[in-house]
Amino acid sequence: MSEQCPVPIILASASPRRRQLLAEAGYKFTIVQPDIDESAFPAKGLGACEYAERLALAKAKNVAEKHPDCLVIGADTVADFKGQIIGKPADARQAEQITRKLFSGPHRVITAVAIIRLSNGTELSESEATTVYPKKLTAEQIREHIKSKSWQGKAGAYAIKESGDEFVERIDGSLTNVMGLPMELLERLLKKCID
Repeated sequence: MSEQCPVPIILASASPRRRQLLAEAGYKFTIVQPDIDESAFPAKGLGACEYAERLALAKAKNVAEKHPDCLVIGADTVADFKGQIIGKPADARQAEQITRKLFSGPHRVITAVAIIRLSNGTELSESEATTVYPKKLTAEQIREHIKSKSWQGKAGAYAIKESGDEFVERIDGSLTNVMGLPMELLERLLKKCID
């Protein structure tokens, strides 16, 4: 399907994982980073899916305003731990707090995808949720994880790997969702835009 897309696609994201997933699926696209301040979008009073969709739409709209004829894809990933929305850690201290919390029990990873094309009024957004069952981490493992800085820029302070993960026992749902771009959902939404 990616080969026949008659409309130029823009990925409104700085995420290398999202870029990789889209490229591996065979899509031709360009990258334009959105210019939005995520802290201007408070999560208070919103469910995790609603919050992620609001951010994904804001990112897509921001880029679509300069590229009205393109299909602009925005995405946002958050973790939901017992109803608490957890985004990217600001610093090492916060990353450690998040890691201790998330790895104490199952949590959900939610990625929202928004697609906007201003020239024909296209605006779609949906989210996908995957339950992650973490392994119990030792104090030493947590220390090493924080020291590695691999938590930087990652919702929930970690990134899952395609080949399985030292931190994760199992997942219930889409792996690409936990990686930051649920490809099954994205393909469904793109099909709606093109058909």
